[in-house]
Amino acid sequence: MTINMHPSMGLKDSIEQRRAARSFRSDPIPDAALVEILRLGVRAPSGYNLQPWRFVVVRETENKERLKACAFNQRQVSEAPVVLICCGDRRVAEPDYIESVIKLGAEAGAVNEAYADVMRQKIPALFENHPCFQHVEAWTNRHTMLAVAHLMIVAKSYGVDSCPMEGFVSDQVKEAFQIPAEVDVCCLLALGYVAEPFKPYGGRFEIDQVFFGESYEQPLTL
Repeated sequence: MTINMHPSMGLKDSIEQRRAARSFRSDPIPDAALVEILRLGVRAPSGYNLQPWRFVVVRETENKERLKACAFNQRQVSEAPVVLICCGDRRVAEPDYIESVIKLGAEAGAVNEAYADVMRQKIPALFENHPCFQHVEAWTNRHTMLAVAHLMIVAKSYGVDSCPMEGFVSDQVKEAFQIPAEVDVCCLLALGYVAEPFKPYGGRFEIDQVFFGESYEQPLTL
């Protein structure tokens, strides 16, 4: 779908001005803006381009109330015009899914047969041996949150505020929204227009406190 719509804010301003909104107005997000936010949000990277993220887009009042009941009755869920249930799908290691990613890459001109064979070998080995994670859910959540971060920044560039939320009971959300057992709820993301002033900016540690040079806790010189 081609949409003639442009962001109202640049990347730097979108990052610096993004805040977690605690209350939302009822104003709807225009469909054109929402489509662009979703489309650009999933341009996030993922290992082997497996894209394990899945999102349930909740907009109906009745469904938002059901979700709110699973999220300790936090008002953002019912106030925001759109709430995403952000999930990670552990089934991305299955052969049929791997083949679908290979096909997607081949159609885009990014995967040749030699690399397809590498994917067929390396992806199952990754999930069998998991050298960089203990549980598959950790891997899918890791990549899902990359997409969530993209979604928040893109949303802000279109003037849409957001609130990432961890306060929910996962089993209740899965039951209420028919989410398969192999799919894990990573977070909720409320999207809309803030109804009150943001909390004051809490600040961030200086880069020399969180970035190190060459080895942990060694000073970074730039």
